Formats: sequence, structure tokens, C-alpha cells
Amino acid sequence: MSDLLPGVYRAVKKDKTEYFRASVTYRNKHISLGSFSKEKDANAAYNEALELLHDPGIPIDDHKSSKHHISFEKWVILCNFRDNGVYFRNPIYVRPRLFYYYFGPGDFFIFSGEDLFYYSAHKIQRRGGHHFVADYGSQINILSRYGIRSHSVPGTDYVFLNGNPQDLQYSNIKVINAFHGVRLTSDNRYEVRIHVNGYLKVGTYPDAIEAAIAYNKAADTLKNAGILRQYSVNYIDDISPKAYADIYTSVHISDSITGYDASLSD
Repeated sequence: MSDLLPGVYRAVKKDKTEYFRASVTYRNKHISLGSFSKEKDANAAYNEALELLHDPGIPIDDHKSSKHHISFEKWVILCNFRDNGVYFRNPIYVRPRLFYYYFGPGDFFIFSGEDLFYYSAHKIQRRGGHHFVADYGSQINILSRYGIRSHSVPGTDYVFLNGNPQDLQYSNIKVINAFHGVRLTSDNRYEVRIHVNGYLKVGTYPDAIEAAIAYNKAADTLKNAGILRQYSVNYIDDISPKAYADIYTSVHISDSITGYDASLSD
């Protein structure tokens, strides 16, 4: 018979070092609470989990009020399981028609309900102020789900309608510039610039699709002139291939692009 404290299991690392795992069973689900170097800490995590799961008055933000043996991520997961009856692997708390994805106490994103399946299966990572998920072996910026490019500027290329950058519900995000090299001007026209040695102006256009195609044409023209740069392509799904080709052929791009001398970039 085991003489370990409740909720605690002894384990051994590859180097023969002993440690302790804590777990709890709730609503017929066995939930791991983490690994600990001391048995008493594993038991403390077990007792915390029991109290949290059986007291609906304990909120998520209570985690910051004192030292806990359960990680904040697991705390959120348990609160959601307790209150909503659904267990997620990620720190998600569900509300009607939306959910919170937590990083720390008071630090979260708000997402639309239709994204719940995606983020319950994809963990958000932070790096240098950007947020990514691992998807099919690549790191995908979460803003790309809204048609926002990785180097887009908030307030210029997209805006949060209620002023809250933590609110990533679709209804709160307005994309102003969805294409590479395209910028909406104050008079509601679309200015296109492309980078070689500094930025060159391609032209100004009445709508975003024509501007995006002008950027593609400028990129092709520069590559044909010998510029060894990998320009991103603007993909346009809203028009037919023939309509794209017609605009591409007829759209005007500036003489600074068509007459560019590649030797100047050496």
C-alpha cells in the first residue's frame, strides 16, 4: 500500500532522480496537475485543485492574490471545466458567443466563439510582441486569420473598433490595408509603394484590388530588371483570372519602376 499523501504519485527521471506528480479526478476525468520535487508540494497542488473545483466562488483572478502550487494555465483550465463542464488543454474560459484565452492574471485575448475549436487545439506563443500558433509545421501569426499581414501597423493597416487591442473578435477588427505595399490615403485612394533602395512610389489608385495588382506588376517589373529581392505576392480571390489579367495589363505603374536601373542597387 502506498504511503504517499493524497493525490500524489512517485516517479523517477532517467537519471534516477525521484520526483512527485499530482493529479485529481473530477467529473470522471483524470487531470494531471504537474510535477514537483517535494511530495508536500504535489499534495498542496492536489488540495488546491479540489478546493478550486468544488468552490464556484473562486475566480480566475484569485490566482494572483497569493502563492499557488498550481500553474496559472492549469488554474484557468480547471475554472473553465468547473463552470462550463468542458475540459480544454489550453487556458481558455468560455462565455456566451465568445471566450477568453489567458496568458496571465488580467492578461488575455477575447476571441469570437467560432474560433473556439481552433484555439482549443492550437497553443498561442508569444515572441517579440507577436503571437503565433504552430500549424502544419509553421508558425502562423494569429492576425493572419483576419487578413492582417505580419508587418501591418495597428492604427494604420487595421484598427480595433472599440479601442481594445485585447479584443480579437471579428466584429471588433477593421482591416484598412489588406495588401502588401498598399496604403489608404486621407482622400480614400490607395497609394502603392515598393522597397528597393528605400521606397519607390508605384502610383495611386481608386480601389484596393487595382492597387494590389499594381504592386504585383511593379514587383514583377523590378525582378525582370534584375532586382534580387523576394517580394511578397498579393493574392486576390475576389476576381476571375481574366479580370486579374485585364487589370494587370492596363494598370499604370510609375516611370521610376518601369525605368529602374538595377545597377543602382549595387
